[in-house]
Amino acid sequence: MQAQKELDTRGLNCPLPILKAKKALAELHSGELLKVVATDPGSVRDFQAFCRQTGNELVEQTSAGGEFVHLLRRR
Repeated sequence: MQAQKELDTRGLNCPLPILKAKKALAELHSGELLKVVATDPGSVRDFQAFCRQTGNELVEQTSAGGEFVHLLRRR
């Protein structure tokens, strides 16, 4: 899947990756994808909770090499 926007939040800790993702999602149209790359292990749970609370879809979460990739679809 090709994201319309990619956000690099490497080195940032909670809540900054969520806050930056929220701002980036606001710039997308409904149904578009946002890819967020983070290094904070807590971002996995944070993005799950964020999507439950906001109604955005958490399409995919992967991790490799200490990086966590979150793919979100704007509601």
